[in-house]
Amino acid sequence: MNTTMRRWLNTAVVAGLLVLALPGPSVRAGEEMRAAVSMPAVKIDTGDTAWLMMSSTLVMLMTPGLAFFYGGLVRRKNVLSIMMQCFVVICIVSVEWVMVGYSFAFGPDKKGLIGSLAWLGLNGVGLTPNTDYAATIPHQLFMIFQMMFAVITPALILGAFAERMKFSAYCMFVLAWSLLVYNPVAHWVWGLGGFLRNMGALDFAGGTVVHINAGIAALVCALVLGKRIGYDVGISPPHNLPFAVLGAALLWFGWFGFNAGSALAAGYR
Repeated sequence: MNTTMRRWLNTAVVAGLLVLALPGPSVRAGEEMRAAVSMPAVKIDTGDTAWLMMSSTLVMLMTPGLAFFYGGLVRRKNVLSIMMQCFVVICIVSVEWVMVGYSFAFGPDKKGLIGSLAWLGLNGVGLTPNTDYAATIPHQLFMIFQMMFAVITPALILGAFAERMKFSAYCMFVLAWSLLVYNPVAHWVWGLGGFLRNMGALDFAGGTVVHINAGIAALVCALVLGKRIGYDVGISPPHNLPFAVLGAALLWFGWFGFNAGSALAAGYR
């Protein structure tokens, strides 16, 4: 064997040994690769995000719409009080929702009755989508959209006792009702693990959590307060019908976000 052939043979042996010495893909790496192929990464959809931001704005607009609607139907001396009651509910419920409300309503389930405090103060509620609720939008945006429902629901109850409750008492009522009634009911129907949701209850856009819930609360408040003074003699006429019509129009307009936004949040595209 000449020198040239011996040199080529030595080179081939060394190269083969180097190839054998290189670390191959581990079993875990292979499993991760297969998992990545079978389970695509969660990705935020810009169109879905933009629409739910718009829907959240539309639903928020409905609460000022209630201020005009109720404000136009009461007597002139009480219009400012009614409007302030509608606006303050945005402030009270927003703080309550961020601190504990969202965690109670949508947080990790506790025996089908209430969410845990795992998301207290929005702990763990970031920009990564929560696939249990909405897989194509930031988790924080889903939280904000649901907050607008939590805001308007106690505002709806106001019509049952308009002109009949002190401002301070109303503020305490809104906070207590949101904590003790709205949050648990929202978890029962909408929250993952809620017992009504597990039983197959469907609440597309708040028919149960918002409207039935607020309607029953309004009925109870009216029964507790009793008849209005002078009800048998006569009812005071609305002081400003254009306000009432404007409020109804804003509620109508906001309904597009109420329903169409709920369709996206529920996964219908």
